[in-house]
Amino acid sequence: MSPSPTRGPLLLGVRHHGPGSARAVRAALEAARPQAVLIEGPPEGDALLPLAAEKGMRPPVALLAHAADDPGRAAFWPLAGFSPEWVAIRWAQEHEVPVRFIDLPAAHSLATAADGPERTEPDAVRLDPLAVLAETAGYDDPERWWEDVVEHRGARGTGEDVLGAFEALGEAMGALREAYGDGGHRRDLVREAYMRQRMRVARREFGDAYAVVCGAWHVPALRAKATVAADKALLSGLPKVKVETAWVPWTHRRLARAGGYGAGITSPGWYAHLFTAADRPVERWLTKVAGLLREEDRQVSSAHVIEAVRLAETLAAMRGRPLPGLTETLEAVRAVMCDGSDIPLALIEDRLVVGDVLGEVPDGAPVVPLQRDLTRQQRTLRLKAEAQDRELELDLRKDTDTAKSLLLHRLRLLGIGWGTPVASRSGTGTFRETWRLRWEPELSVRIAEAGIWGTTVLGAATAKAEADAAAAEELGEVTALAEQCLLAGLAQALPAVLRALADRAALDTDVARLAKALPALARSLRYGDVRGTDATALGAVAAGLAERICVALPSACTAGLDADAAAELRGHVDGVHGAIGLLADADEGLRERWSAVLAVLADRDTVPGVIRGRAARLLLDDGRLPAEETARLMGLALSPASSPADAAGWIEGFAGGSSGGGTLLVHDDRLLGLIDTWLVGVPERAFTDVLPLLRRTFGAYEPGVKRTLGELVRRGPGSAAAAASASAAPEGFGPELDPERADAVVGLVRMLLAG
Repeated sequence: MSPSPTRGPLLLGVRHHGPGSARAVRAALEAARPQAVLIEGPPEGDALLPLAAEKGMRPPVALLAHAADDPGRAAFWPLAGFSPEWVAIRWAQEHEVPVRFIDLPAAHSLATAADGPERTEPDAVRLDPLAVLAETAGYDDPERWWEDVVEHRGARGTGEDVLGAFEALGEAMGALREAYGDGGHRRDLVREAYMRQRMRVARREFGDAYAVVCGAWHVPALRAKATVAADKALLSGLPKVKVETAWVPWTHRRLARAGGYGAGITSPGWYAHLFTAADRPVERWLTKVAGLLREEDRQVSSAHVIEAVRLAETLAAMRGRPLPGLTETLEAVRAVMCDGSDIPLALIEDRLVVGDVLGEVPDGAPVVPLQRDLTRQQRTLRLKAEAQDRELELDLRKDTDTAKSLLLHRLRLLGIGWGTPVASRSGTGTFRETWRLRWEPELSVRIAEAGIWGTTVLGAATAKAEADAAAAEELGEVTALAEQCLLAGLAQALPAVLRALADRAALDTDVARLAKALPALARSLRYGDVRGTDATALGAVAAGLAERICVALPSACTAGLDADAAAELRGHVDGVHGAIGLLADADEGLRERWSAVLAVLADRDTVPGVIRGRAARLLLDDGRLPAEETARLMGLALSPASSPADAAGWIEGFAGGSSGGGTLLVHDDRLLGLIDTWLVGVPERAFTDVLPLLRRTFGAYEPGVKRTLGELVRRGPGSAAAAASASAAPEGFGPELDPERADAVVGLVRMLLAG
């Protein structure tokens, strides 16, 4: 059969990513045998179409078009194995007939997108054609209507039946276009004018013996009689940019969002199954579901599958549907296989209904040089891009793992977030790193954007770090960048970053910003040691920063800080304390000077209570505050002369958070007694004000610690029972260190740390 000359070319109106449409397109092309196939898509992709036939091409993939001078201005045209456009491309290639894209060039659409969003008339409504047709047919769900009229009924008809179905759908869209005009899609008029121009070119070459595969909404406009002059008028004056194109891998999960066709689908995994299942799709689908649930250690037998099939078919019959759809199958799965629970059903929807299938493109496909270098490193390091989340444990004492770490850190610096650092579950320390990897199609755009910095990952990351250092306005930005450079092994970028760091540090007088910057520098020095990087210059900057903090911090803590500012500064005190602990290995005098600063903060009554309490606790943990002095400071802080809010802040600073304050109070009967006595004496009105702060302080303790504290308070701190629990500790801090008992656990501690 061939297209009738009186009816013009074969217009196949489809639903993008519709498996029923894809099967119907294949049947229609087999029946009509056109001499050329025209497809809705950007003409810039014509040169890439031959790659679709190569062995290394596996959908889902997407045609990426981006502005050559601004890669971030990009658009995707995704194609799955069940997309009608992909089926048409492959049919044309298999039958050796020309295939071309005929939509408005990306050079125009991307230039227009830069000018702002599409404008519509004030009263215009953006029409969903399928929703209107579904509502007209009495359906409240467009997806269910489409399944009934296309996926289940028109899937396996003869060539004549399929062509008739396309004619009927075209007539329905024609009625909608008559009633709604452009449906609020003003840009479609320009696109359709260009499509008609490309059809005129095809007519001169092939007569009417060609087929057009496009969204069903466009069929009436492509069939309408329009003059060449009218179409040229619509296309005149369109802005234009230079465009580059490439094939990139896509995912089923990303198909679930609106893409270049504006046709996001909610169930790509289900659609892929419908397209590939030769027969008995419901039975095969429910067998897949049973297999997934068994992998998750749920007891699902063949009898469950049989019963679920029966229930799904019964539901479909009751609802007047030709075959069970996704709704019926999921309801049957919930009732039969999931015991009515939505938790395993959510797993099925995530893994099977949507899925994490990731496509592939051939090695010879055009890519930016940066992508080529990244692909080479991925293969060398055996880091495969995958659509699903996976954790990667790295031991930085191994060369290969170090190389993987450097690559992932360099990509993060370039804004290519393939990997995200997470807390390690197998151990801690500077020699371990854990990453969560997930490849998203949008990363292809990020790679194209980063290509302006260089042709290799190392070169691009180095250039980007140097540029960021020059543009940074705050000290914190530069310190974070210095840490990134050491993590990423960017030795060539460090001199520029360190110059910027020294300049910003010399000019910055805000002690809070200085205190915020110091921990990052200390971590950078530690990471430099692990990776064998020379960070001597960085150490000098960090030491100078620490000295300035020691001088300026006491005065900054007495400037009438409000509660929020005091809490923020308390956090900075913690950060500086940890940083100085790392820096003190090179300068023992620095630790002494910092301890003197903490002593001033702990004893100065003009300092907010939360900071005084924290300073006292840090000194106590370092063995620089005797037990008697600790009790004296607490007694002063909790005396009747202190406001309840300030006293509660002192308690939070001293015993709050995850610093082991609960354990300290369990073993120090005197400190617990001081807190208990103060709490009993707080006036009722003030108690209401300080209660949230106290709950935050004590609520963070371990359940066992809270139970023990409750029991001690019930007995009464200072009672004989409580004193007995402290045994030979008259001052409440437990007996002195027993060297023999301490030495006995050294071997075990070393083994744990080494693991």
